[in-house]
Amino acid sequence: MGKSHSEIDDGLTKFILGQPMFFVATAPLKVDGHVNLSPKGLDSFRILGPKTVAYVDLIGSGVETIAHLKENGRIVLMFCAFQGPPNVVRVHGCGRVVEPQASEFSDLIRQFPKYDGTRAVIVVDVSRVSSSCGYSVPLLKYEGERTQLFAWCQKKGPEGLIEYKRQKNRQSIDGLPGLAE
Repeated sequence: MGKSHSEIDDGLTKFILGQPMFFVATAPLKVDGHVNLSPKGLDSFRILGPKTVAYVDLIGSGVETIAHLKENGRIVLMFCAFQGPPNVVRVHGCGRVVEPQASEFSDLIRQFPKYDGTRAVIVVDVSRVSSSCGYSVPLLKYEGERTQLFAWCQKKGPEGLIEYKRQKNRQSIDGLPGLAE
């Protein structure tokens, strides 16, 4: 049922970009550290090349993905078909965190819509792509994007977001370094 792909080709690109959400999984090196799995949505994902992808990382109450990537780079992204023919695509690779103070941030962020609460761009050098049947993934109806995060960001304001990141995004739940600023 499963198939490996050497890179993200046109068929995989069409499938991946057609999904309204995806999942990101990372883990620390520490055996008893917490594995993290996060859902992502919005127009936040880009395929930069057949072996490079990126997504906008928005502010949240934790910083696990960023901390794990800074520690070891291991990441997998998963795209599931919740409508249409069943399919699941996993993109494995080595990720890196590009924060706003990095020189390449301005070039990367131009490829995405402007979102209040953007804290980084995650770039993944793809090492493995696989697809599988997805027969057990349920059919779900997409109704639209949620707006609460942006309303919350507007209410906090720029200074409030900076303070929130200082309080909540400096380190992971396992004590690994998170955002630099």
